[in-house]
Amino acid sequence: MPAHGRRDAAAAVFRPVRTRNAFEETVERLLQAIRLGVAAPGERLPAERELAARLGVSRVTLREAIRAVADAGYVESRRGRYGGTFVAEDLPGLPRPRRGAAPSGVELEDVLTLRRVLESGAAEAAAARSLSPADRQHLRVRLTDATDVAPGEEAEYRRRDSRLHLAIAEVTGSASLTSAVADVRTGVNELLDAIPLIGANIEHSDEQHRLIVEAILSGDAPAARAAMDEHLDGTAALLRGFL
Repeated sequence: MPAHGRRDAAAAVFRPVRTRNAFEETVERLLQAIRLGVAAPGERLPAERELAARLGVSRVTLREAIRAVADAGYVESRRGRYGGTFVAEDLPGLPRPRRGAAPSGVELEDVLTLRRVLESGAAEAAAARSLSPADRQHLRVRLTDATDVAPGEEAEYRRRDSRLHLAIAEVTGSASLTSAVADVRTGVNELLDAIPLIGANIEHSDEQHRLIVEAILSGDAPAARAAMDEHLDGTAALLRGFL
């Protein structure tokens, strides 16, 4: 690729992160650069200070994102005078969901769009409803359960995460909506099973879950929808990056 073409592509990929999901979007940008060949196997990524400035994120966020991408086998760190972060020579194969082949871009966006419509709508509807004491307790229990995963039990996280999201649908009082959310979560979880569990993302999701539940319990429907939108955007960024 001509030098100017590589520079143009790098500028397009390593552009400032625009959302509050800085960690997840940074992971997505790094993986996008590798998958598109903007950063080729064996090539050194821009220096940390430069890359953080380009992406508009802190160096702490960038390091966490690089660590996640390294743990997944896409980059490696080298020390010494000519050290830095390099794209792995042998890149991992394309992750596969547990069932069937990897989704196409259209299929992935189809699932993500349906999820956003259903789950953001569920959060808004739950906040707009007069919740019973039992409903409120149900949400609090599921939130505590989802944010209280012990070290070494990360595989349990997605089951508890799913139960919290289903609980939000349940307290809307709509059996049809709850069934629809359960169906879409099945598809989402198959996609999530194809990507690594990332500690920094779990911590971020925990905080977002708290904000969503707080908005629902306070009866703030717009805030509940906005918080759920932001949460789903972070997950979508990771799925688009890895898949």
